Amino acid sequence: MAAYRRQALLLAVVATACCLTPLASATQWMVGDYAGWRAKFNMTGWADGKTFRVGDSLMFMYDKDAHTVAQLASKEDFAACNLQGSQIGFWDSGTDVVTLGSPGKMWFICTKPNHCANGMKLVIDVEDGALTPAPAPAPYFGA
Repeated sequence: MAAYRRQALLLAVVATACCLTPLASATQWMVGDYAGWRAKFNMTGWADGKTFRVGDSLMFMYDKDAHTVAQLASKEDFAACNLQGSQIGFWDSGTDVVTLGSPGKMWFICTKPNHCANGMKLVIDVEDGALTPAPAPAPYFGA
């Protein structure tokens, strides 16, 4: 009977560990959810309540003939919708994936004329991706 309990306990620990492993993996966020990257995007509050971590990625889906994605280097360029500001990255394929490589603020805009000024912009705060792993269970040496 004791052997059965040990096996059941071991099985429960393994099952729990397997189920918790996906929680530590990176998340791919589809910007704007089903509606995608679009005009007046900033008015939706899409990023509110979301936690972005290093290792996650943003997928920008949009009509490539109508929009772009540019990552800006500064809050000031973002606030002013400075299309000639310092860009860290630029994408225009319509299906762009941006990996979040370091903690801190990230600013994105559409560079088409008037799109940023009309709300097609996104700022996120990326947290350190290091998750504290759960401690390993102590070995069981019972009878």
